[in-house]
Amino acid sequence: MGIKKYKPTSPGRRFQTAHEFSEITTDVPYKPLLSPLKKTGGRNNTGTVTAWHRGGGSRRAYRMIDFKRNKTGIRSVVETIEYDPNRSARIALLKYRDGERRYIVAPVGLQVGDEVFSGRGSEIKTGNALPLSDMPLGTFIHNIELRPGEGAKLVRSAGSSAQLIAKESRNVQIKLASGEVRFIQSECMATIGQVSNPDHENISYGKAGRIRWSGKRPHVRGVAMNPVDHPLGGGEGKASGGRPACSPWGKPEGVKTRHNKRTDRLIIKRRK
Repeated sequence: MGIKKYKPTSPGRRFQTAHEFSEITTDVPYKPLLSPLKKTGGRNNTGTVTAWHRGGGSRRAYRMIDFKRNKTGIRSVVETIEYDPNRSARIALLKYRDGERRYIVAPVGLQVGDEVFSGRGSEIKTGNALPLSDMPLGTFIHNIELRPGEGAKLVRSAGSSAQLIAKESRNVQIKLASGEVRFIQSECMATIGQVSNPDHENISYGKAGRIRWSGKRPHVRGVAMNPVDHPLGGGEGKASGGRPACSPWGKPEGVKTRHNKRTDRLIIKRRK
């Protein structure tokens, strides 16, 4: 894993960086685990744009990832480490003793030929998945379930990890990368280690076109719009707004929008 720089042969190349992909062992994905991925352009089933600034981008197929890690007690071997265009982390192809293959999100340090297990009694080793109740305090983990058997929902992006800091009878305390501390049921599964590709955040795109390849469209500032399009629009010359930052519908920036009383009791310490 590393970052490569380019010679400044053009303005777009001058500050551009990219991954070396030295950890990738094959560029041919396992076809039975691929499925088509249709682009939405940010539109819902009625054709209305509900997610702005999406569209275009390179064609890609979805890799079906095993987030449940429910094939317990069966030895598997890492066959390949691959690039996944749908996520920032690398993925690993596991081949189980019975011949089945599954993709998982690869942690840092996982290499081809390593043995990986899941389920109770698994060794405390990078890549192994086991219930939170079976892990020692201080363990760094990722791919964490919120409900037993539901599949991993937390800590799945490149370079992220959480830490197990306390145990109780039915719950454990997890400290997330944001600083939030929350309760999670002790029967939930998690994978040991840090998510691969920690250099993802250090990549410099270098030019606008490279962001368009990823399916993101331009984001226009509110102060550059007309008054009919945004509360900050209009004015003589280059006006700077005239009111606090807000959304196109007038909702102030920074206002909390979380209203989930059902899980409020599970959060011990907030991010901020």
